[in-house]
Amino acid sequence: MNGEPDFLSTLRLQDTGASTGETILTGASHWSPGGRVFGGQVLAQCIVAAQHTIEDRDIHSMHGYFLRPGDTELPITFAVERIHDGRSFATRRVQAYQRGVPIFSMIASFQRPDEGVEHQDPFPVDVPEPETLPSAASILSAIDHPVAQAWAARSIDLRHVEGPVFVDVQGERVPHQAVWFRVEGALPADPALHRAVLGYASDMSILEPIMRRHGVAWGTPGVKSASLDHAMWWHRDAPADEWVLYAQESPSAQGGRGLAFGRMFARDGRLLASVAQEGMLRVPR
Repeated sequence: MNGEPDFLSTLRLQDTGASTGETILTGASHWSPGGRVFGGQVLAQCIVAAQHTIEDRDIHSMHGYFLRPGDTELPITFAVERIHDGRSFATRRVQAYQRGVPIFSMIASFQRPDEGVEHQDPFPVDVPEPETLPSAASILSAIDHPVAQAWAARSIDLRHVEGPVFVDVQGERVPHQAVWFRVEGALPADPALHRAVLGYASDMSILEPIMRRHGVAWGTPGVKSASLDHAMWWHRDAPADEWVLYAQESPSAQGGRGLAFGRMFARDGRLLASVAQEGMLRVPR
């Protein structure tokens, strides 16, 4: 794919200039199955909205709740509250609204560049190179269904190490998996934008270790899933339009909910980010 990634326009928000004590911005959505806003999109938009009020600091953590399904046909309003500005850290709260009610709520922390002790988990062993794996687009484009065709056109190249869980679950029924991803097309050389794009991608496959463990595919008739809450910590910078390995695992599922953790690595082995999410997963009897 050449040119600008198709989702990038959703991360450009418009400042309304409203005088409410908060910074108010608006944004649009891209199409998503069932007309529901993709959670990673509104999460990334909230990061961009908060960054709009920050100078010389990078996001290092966020904690958010998905409160209501969003409607792709409606604009989203983002209200940014300046909670704290210290010498090293700044904190922002962002609420994303549609129809006057919040659909997503986030608190995020930003830090000035600093030095300190450093260590990280090692890069997973025996992971095949992304070029040796089929892309999600190549698999989905062969499926004669509008949702599959739409997902195939996404501008994030996703490649499953253990095989996809689109139609059925391939491989062992284990509560872990890894995927390679990168944005197709060139992103601007803006580290803050690349961190937001990692946030966008963090919601794409994080519930799949739960599904894989129980043999549940996205295409399983009657299956219902939704992201409930999401936390992410950024450790190091790397371009999101270069390959990133997203290693994922689920320690528990119960009560129609499942918990999953993820770690994002640059191809050179650096740990870029850590992710945690609890999601709803309901499977028909």
